[in-house]
Amino acid sequence: MTKEAIRVLVVEDHNVVRQGLVALLKLVEGIQVVSEAADGVEAIAQFRKHQPDITLIDLRLPRMSGVEVIQRVRIESPQARFVVLTTYDGDEDIYRALKGGAKAYLLKGMTTDELITTIREVHAGKSHIPPAIAERLAERVGTEDLTPRESEVLEQIVAGKSNKEIAAVLDISEATVKTHINTLLSKLGVTDRTQAATAAIRRGIVPFESLKKPE
Repeated sequence: MTKEAIRVLVVEDHNVVRQGLVALLKLVEGIQVVSEAADGVEAIAQFRKHQPDITLIDLRLPRMSGVEVIQRVRIESPQARFVVLTTYDGDEDIYRALKGGAKAYLLKGMTTDELITTIREVHAGKSHIPPAIAERLAERVGTEDLTPRESEVLEQIVAGKSNKEIAAVLDISEATVKTHINTLLSKLGVTDRTQAATAAIRRGIVPFESLKKPE
Protein backbone atom coordinates (compact mmCIF):
# COMPACT_ATOMS: atom_id res chain seq x y z
CA MET A 1 0.00 0.00 0.00
CA THR A 2 1.57 3.31 -1.09
CA LYS A 3 1.20 6.57 0.81
CA GLU A 4 -0.65 9.34 -0.97
CA ALA A 5 1.57 12.11 -2.33
CA ILE A 6 1.64 15.51 -0.63
CA ARG A 7 -0.30 17.81 -2.96
CA VAL A 8 1.40 21.19 -3.34
CA LEU A 9 0.32 24.56 -4.78
CA VAL A 10 3.25 26.85 -5.73
CA VAL A 11 2.57 30.62 -5.56
CA GLU A 12 5.37 32.82 -6.90
CA ASP A 13 5.18 35.83 -9.24
CA HIS A 14 8.65 35.45 -10.79
CA ASN A 15 8.23 32.97 -13.64
CA VAL A 16 11.76 31.57 -13.58
CA VAL A 17 11.67 31.01 -9.80
CA ARG A 18 8.20 29.46 -9.94
CA GLN A 19 9.11 27.17 -12.83
CA GLY A 20 12.29 26.16 -11.02
CA LEU A 21 10.38 25.27 -7.85
CA VAL A 22 7.78 23.30 -9.79
CA ALA A 23 10.47 21.40 -11.72
CA LEU A 24 12.35 20.67 -8.49
CA LEU A 25 9.31 19.42 -6.60
CA LYS A 26 8.23 17.20 -9.48
CA LEU A 27 11.47 15.26 -9.00
CA VAL A 28 10.74 14.54 -5.34
CA GLU A 29 9.10 11.24 -4.51
CA GLY A 30 5.93 11.66 -2.48
CA ILE A 31 5.25 15.24 -3.60
CA GLN A 32 2.82 16.21 -6.35
CA VAL A 33 2.53 19.77 -7.70
CA VAL A 34 -1.20 20.16 -8.36
CA SER A 35 -1.14 23.78 -9.56
CA GLU A 36 0.73 27.07 -9.61
CA ALA A 37 -0.19 30.75 -9.40
CA ALA A 38 1.57 34.01 -10.25
CA ASP A 39 -0.42 36.43 -8.06
CA GLY A 40 -2.50 36.53 -4.91
CA VAL A 41 -5.94 36.53 -6.52
CA GLU A 42 -5.01 33.56 -8.72
CA ALA A 43 -3.60 31.80 -5.65
CA ILE A 44 -6.97 31.89 -3.89
CA ALA A 45 -8.75 30.64 -7.01
CA GLN A 46 -6.29 27.77 -7.43
CA PHE A 47 -6.53 26.86 -3.75
CA ARG A 48 -10.32 26.67 -3.96
CA LYS A 49 -10.12 24.54 -7.08
CA HIS A 50 -7.43 22.06 -5.98
CA GLN A 51 -7.54 22.13 -2.14
CA PRO A 52 -3.79 21.37 -1.83
CA ASP A 53 -2.23 19.86 1.28
CA ILE A 54 0.52 22.50 1.29
CA THR A 55 0.70 25.94 -0.31
CA LEU A 56 4.22 27.23 -0.93
CA ILE A 57 3.87 31.01 -1.13
CA ASP A 58 5.91 34.19 -1.51
CA LEU A 59 4.94 37.31 0.46
CA ARG A 60 5.27 39.95 -2.25
CA LEU A 61 2.71 39.17 -4.92
CA PRO A 62 0.77 41.25 -7.46
CA ARG A 63 -2.89 42.09 -6.76
CA MET A 64 -2.87 40.64 -3.23
CA SER A 65 -0.05 40.04 -0.72
CA GLY A 66 0.92 36.59 0.47
CA VAL A 67 -0.17 37.44 4.02
CA GLU A 68 -3.62 38.47 2.79
CA VAL A 69 -3.90 35.25 0.78
CA ILE A 70 -3.06 33.23 3.90
CA GLN A 71 -5.59 35.11 6.00
CA ARG A 72 -8.42 34.85 3.45
CA VAL A 73 -7.88 31.19 2.64
CA ARG A 74 -7.74 30.20 6.29
CA ILE A 75 -11.08 31.89 6.95
CA GLU A 76 -12.62 29.52 4.40
CA SER A 77 -10.32 26.57 5.12
CA PRO A 78 -8.88 26.70 8.66
CA GLN A 79 -6.98 23.46 8.00
CA ALA A 80 -4.99 25.03 5.13
CA ARG A 81 -1.23 24.77 5.62
CA PHE A 82 1.12 27.41 4.24
CA VAL A 83 4.90 27.46 3.87
CA VAL A 84 6.25 30.96 3.23
CA LEU A 85 9.25 31.07 0.88
CA THR A 86 10.55 34.60 0.44
CA THR A 87 13.56 36.88 0.24
CA TYR A 88 12.14 39.13 2.96
CA ASP A 89 13.33 38.64 6.53
CA GLY A 90 11.97 41.78 8.19
CA ASP A 91 10.53 41.04 11.62
CA GLU A 92 7.16 42.55 10.71
CA ASP A 93 6.93 40.35 7.60
CA ILE A 94 7.63 37.28 9.73
CA TYR A 95 5.19 38.35 12.45
CA ARG A 96 2.34 39.04 10.00
CA ALA A 97 2.83 35.79 8.10
CA LEU A 98 2.94 33.57 11.18
CA LYS A 99 0.12 35.47 12.90
CA GLY A 100 -1.90 34.99 9.70
CA GLY A 101 -1.49 31.25 9.99
CA ALA A 102 1.67 30.24 8.09
CA LYS A 103 3.26 27.11 9.57
CA ALA A 104 6.78 27.70 8.24
CA TYR A 105 8.89 30.63 7.10
CA LEU A 106 11.85 30.01 4.79
CA LEU A 107 14.21 32.35 3.00
CA LYS A 108 15.06 31.64 -0.62
CA GLY A 109 18.67 30.94 0.29
CA MET A 110 17.63 27.68 1.99
CA THR A 111 18.84 24.31 0.73
CA THR A 112 16.69 21.92 -1.29
CA ASP A 113 16.80 19.43 1.58
CA GLU A 114 15.47 22.04 4.02
CA LEU A 115 12.63 22.93 1.66
CA ILE A 116 11.58 19.30 1.19
CA THR A 117 11.92 18.53 4.90
CA THR A 118 9.82 21.58 5.76
CA ILE A 119 7.03 20.60 3.37
CA ARG A 120 6.92 17.14 4.92
CA GLU A 121 7.03 18.47 8.49
CA VAL A 122 4.21 20.95 7.87
CA HIS A 123 2.16 18.25 6.17
CA ALA A 124 2.65 16.13 9.30
CA GLY A 125 1.18 18.94 11.40
CA LYS A 126 4.42 20.50 12.64
CA SER A 127 5.79 24.03 12.30
CA HIS A 128 9.23 24.95 11.00
CA ILE A 129 10.87 28.22 12.00
CA PRO A 130 14.66 28.39 11.39
CA PRO A 131 16.69 29.80 14.33
CA ALA A 132 17.50 33.11 12.58
CA ILE A 133 13.81 33.66 11.82
CA ALA A 134 12.81 32.72 15.38
CA GLU A 135 15.26 35.30 16.71
CA ARG A 136 13.76 38.03 14.55
CA LEU A 137 10.27 37.00 15.60
CA ALA A 138 11.24 37.15 19.27
CA GLU A 139 12.47 40.73 18.78
CA ARG A 140 9.20 41.69 17.10
CA VAL A 141 6.99 40.09 19.75
CA GLY A 142 8.72 42.20 22.38
CA THR A 143 7.83 45.48 20.67
CA GLU A 144 4.65 47.52 20.82
CA ASP A 145 2.27 47.49 17.86
CA LEU A 146 1.64 50.69 15.93
CA THR A 147 -1.97 51.82 15.82
CA PRO A 148 -3.66 51.93 12.40
CA ARG A 149 -3.31 55.74 12.34
CA GLU A 150 0.37 55.59 13.32
CA SER A 151 0.92 53.10 10.50
CA GLU A 152 -0.75 55.49 8.05
CA VAL A 153 1.47 58.34 9.23
CA LEU A 154 4.56 56.15 8.92
CA GLU A 155 3.60 55.18 5.37
CA GLN A 156 3.35 58.87 4.48
CA ILE A 157 6.76 59.50 6.05
CA VAL A 158 8.24 56.73 3.91
CA ALA A 159 6.63 58.42 0.89
CA GLY A 160 8.56 61.59 1.77
CA LYS A 161 5.59 63.73 2.84
CA SER A 162 5.95 66.71 5.18
CA ASN A 163 3.83 67.10 8.30
CA LYS A 164 1.60 69.57 6.46
CA GLU A 165 1.13 67.15 3.55
CA ILE A 166 0.43 64.23 5.91
CA ALA A 167 -2.17 66.31 7.73
CA ALA A 168 -3.90 67.08 4.42
CA VAL A 169 -3.82 63.47 3.18
CA LEU A 170 -5.16 62.03 6.44
CA ASP A 171 -7.48 64.98 7.19
CA ILE A 172 -6.03 65.64 10.63
CA SER A 173 -4.23 68.61 12.18
CA GLU A 174 -0.47 69.11 12.00
CA ALA A 175 -0.38 68.96 15.81
CA THR A 176 -1.98 65.51 15.68
CA VAL A 177 0.54 64.43 13.05
CA LYS A 178 3.40 65.52 15.32
CA THR A 179 1.90 63.58 18.23
CA HIS A 180 1.62 60.42 16.13
CA ILE A 181 5.20 60.85 14.88
CA ASN A 182 6.60 61.23 18.39
CA THR A 183 4.77 58.09 19.51
CA LEU A 184 5.80 55.96 16.55
CA LEU A 185 9.44 57.10 16.85
CA SER A 186 9.40 55.85 20.43
CA LYS A 187 7.77 52.53 19.48
CA LEU A 188 10.28 51.97 16.67
CA GLY A 189 13.22 52.89 18.89
CA VAL A 190 14.47 55.60 16.51
CA THR A 191 15.11 59.32 16.87
CA ASP A 192 14.11 60.92 13.58
CA ARG A 193 11.97 60.56 10.45
CA THR A 194 14.78 59.21 8.29
CA GLN A 195 15.50 56.42 10.76
CA ALA A 196 11.77 55.72 11.00
CA ALA A 197 11.47 55.38 7.22
CA THR A 198 14.52 53.12 7.08
CA ALA A 199 13.19 50.92 9.89
CA ALA A 200 9.76 50.74 8.24
CA ILE A 201 11.22 49.41 5.00
CA ARG A 202 13.84 47.13 6.56
CA ARG A 203 11.42 45.52 8.99
CA GLY A 204 8.57 45.23 6.51
CA ILE A 205 6.24 47.48 8.51
CA VAL A 206 5.35 49.48 5.41
CA PRO A 207 4.50 46.94 2.69
CA PHE A 208 6.76 47.10 -0.34
CA GLU A 209 3.71 47.39 -2.64
CA SER A 210 2.75 50.72 -1.07
CA LEU A 211 6.07 52.25 -2.15
CA LYS A 212 5.24 51.78 -5.82
CA LYS A 213 3.79 54.79 -7.55
CA PRO A 214 0.44 54.17 -9.23
CA GLU A 215 0.62 53.94 -13.01
